[in-house]
Amino acid sequence: MSRVKRFVIVGGGLAAGKAAEELRAHGHDGPLVVIGDERERPYVRPPLSKGYLLGREDRASVRVHPDDWYEANEVDLLLGRSVTSIDRDGGTVSLDDGGRVPYDRLLLATGSTPRRLAVPGAELDNVLYLRRLGDSDRLRAVFTEGARIVVVGGGWIGLETAAAARTAGAHVSVVEHGELPLLKVLGREAAEVFAGLHREHGVDLRTRAGIERITGSGGRADGVVLTDGTRLPADAVVVGVGITPNVRLAEEAGLEVRDGIVTDAHLRTSAEHIYAAGDVANAHHPRLGRHLRVEHWANALHQPRTAALSMLGEEAVYDRLPYFYTDQYDLGMEYTGYVEPGGYDRVVFRGAREERRFVAFWMSGRRVVAGMSVNVGDVIGQVRALVESGAQVDDPLLCDPEVPLRSLLA
Repeated sequence: MSRVKRFVIVGGGLAAGKAAEELRAHGHDGPLVVIGDERERPYVRPPLSKGYLLGREDRASVRVHPDDWYEANEVDLLLGRSVTSIDRDGGTVSLDDGGRVPYDRLLLATGSTPRRLAVPGAELDNVLYLRRLGDSDRLRAVFTEGARIVVVGGGWIGLETAAAARTAGAHVSVVEHGELPLLKVLGREAAEVFAGLHREHGVDLRTRAGIERITGSGGRADGVVLTDGTRLPADAVVVGVGITPNVRLAEEAGLEVRDGIVTDAHLRTSAEHIYAAGDVANAHHPRLGRHLRVEHWANALHQPRTAALSMLGEEAVYDRLPYFYTDQYDLGMEYTGYVEPGGYDRVVFRGAREERRFVAFWMSGRRVVAGMSVNVGDVIGQVRALVESGAQVDDPLLCDPEVPLRSLLA
């Protein structure tokens, strides 16, 4: 008679919570442990820069499951505990309190950590980052009418926090080292849409700008000095300059690590019985033919099913196209597909870009490789199908709103 296997999940975010759910849903009835270094039950992170930060969602709404789900499903939560090491030979993980937890299968859903700003003054108390619930609470407390907020970084976190601060009535400056926010992510055509959006909402957008130092007194920041000598007064500084995958555990355990924990399409790592999912996984994507680490909600939501099935010995691959979304002011956007910088010929628009109501298609030859909808509902599924089909499509048909996208599928 075979021994019941013990599954352990390291992480406290969406990927960890969904992995526990998927394991139970697909028949694992043995011991199941989730170890998180926060005292919060697993929660979803996008609201931290969107609805929760704006005060439109409460704390309970961001949790992956109701509080009683874990007990009802016999999932042991070890919260406020950090895993310090993995013993692959012994099949155990060590905790910061000296305890050990044995495993037969181990899933690493350790997520990422915000990159820190490396300038004088960056250690001051009100230089803030956003990754955890407590971080969002701190931001919400300083985003008040008339407050002076300097946001460092024009990526998704930077722009979403800038929008939240402006919505609260704060004076906001965004400092971006590039020519446009999101230029590397979206290309010029779409990046200009977001730059215009923030300028129209009163954001002081400083592009091609660098930071020399953060000034302050009494342990608190009061301004940001740019490399051109300009000083921006600040009641708080928000830093959003990217994240770094939490790979220390994997690296010290001898797993293959390269911009994240390297996995195959089944989310299996280079070590037997160890898997990875979410922000930290640099997974082989069979549809795209390359390894890819995606720092967005959709991967954390959907990868756990593949990881759970693989942990249970079933055949499953993760081949969903990358997807992300954003809500800023009155703009709602969804994007699917994958384009490397310089990996497309042109962007084709359907709709009114000047009114910020359109669908954009990133083209390689006559093939759509990615698409984005802005304030156009119920279309991203058709865009995804068009990308996946590999159909050869002429630009005039993509531009014409009278031509249904589903009619263009190969």
